[in-house]
Amino acid sequence: MDLLRGAVELERTEHGVLPHRLPARARAQCDDGQLLMAEAQPSGVRLAFRTRATAVELDALRTKNAYVGAPPRPDGVYDLFVDGQPAGRGSVTGGNVLLLDMITGSAETRPGPVGTVRFAGLPDRVKDVEIWLPHNEVTQLVALRTDAPVEPVPDTGRRRWLHHGSSISHGSDAASPSTTWPALAGSLGGVELTNVGLSGSALLDPFTARALRDIPADLVSVKIGINLVNTDLMRLRAFGPAVHGFLDTLREGHPTAPLLVVSPILCPIHEDTPGPSVTDFSDLAEGRIQVRAAGDPAERAAGKLSLNVIRDELARIVRQRAADDPHLYYLDGRDLYGAADHAELPLPDQLHPDAATHRRIGERFAALVFGPGGPFAAEHG
Repeated sequence: MDLLRGAVELERTEHGVLPHRLPARARAQCDDGQLLMAEAQPSGVRLAFRTRATAVELDALRTKNAYVGAPPRPDGVYDLFVDGQPAGRGSVTGGNVLLLDMITGSAETRPGPVGTVRFAGLPDRVKDVEIWLPHNEVTQLVALRTDAPVEPVPDTGRRRWLHHGSSISHGSDAASPSTTWPALAGSLGGVELTNVGLSGSALLDPFTARALRDIPADLVSVKIGINLVNTDLMRLRAFGPAVHGFLDTLREGHPTAPLLVVSPILCPIHEDTPGPSVTDFSDLAEGRIQVRAAGDPAERAAGKLSLNVIRDELARIVRQRAADDPHLYYLDGRDLYGAADHAELPLPDQLHPDAATHRRIGERFAALVFGPGGPFAAEHG
């Protein structure tokens, strides 16, 4: 782990090491395929080392998702940074393919060979190198080769930011791993990020709360809501106590850290219409899908959750708890992406932001949260 940042645990495999973002104990408590795929995709995980090397090669075995009836997805991206500045981008070939049938729900893994990403022509001086792993491909690290010795980067003293959220926090349709909104916000805020954004799986699971409790952090944020609507997982009666329990568990491990609760960004299809979310595959052959809300607004009276219901409840809970917890804060997700943003940068599939929107959300979060007077401003952390 000396050269790896942002991973919670490493699993030894027959090929090398597989970074995980949930520990084995948490994974053992849920066999949901979506969760297990999401936590093994290394969003926010990066190799970091100090070296004089002018060439760096990384062998990796990826598992790339493919969808029956859809065009091939783009290759996952590796982002290279030298002394904190972007210095290159690449991908590996080969690897395993997880073939998913979105209609039947079946999945088949087709094995493939290890691939290599190479970065050459690096400056011939001692420098700090970071390689961000693809946020959307399960990645087993096989070998690192350089033409000069490497050593861990000394501790910079930067604050450690732990974030949890849904596919939007995971990275959804960001252009690369260093341009997901949490990665951008962390860079602008000058902090060390551990991103436990779990696509489709931010569901207030107790095992996730315990995992977050046990991860060292100076700053903690949780973005709650959209997946609970997507899955139609619980009603209002269960939601409030589940949020309290999640926050109680976080506070066991981080009793005085600034803790920020973030409600969902604007998502017009679910603002007042409960879930579940259903996917329209009619344009899958062109590589496009659309998401729509399958609930009925009238069902809110029976306790079904919409995004506005969730925002109101989260704001109420934070107000209540803040009376005894001076380090607890709330951020309305529409301050990161609201109606004016949607008019300019609509959600392409009605649910997930595109690359430009990730950048906007990251910059907004940095300004509102890490900036002067924000919950994670230096004077608070």
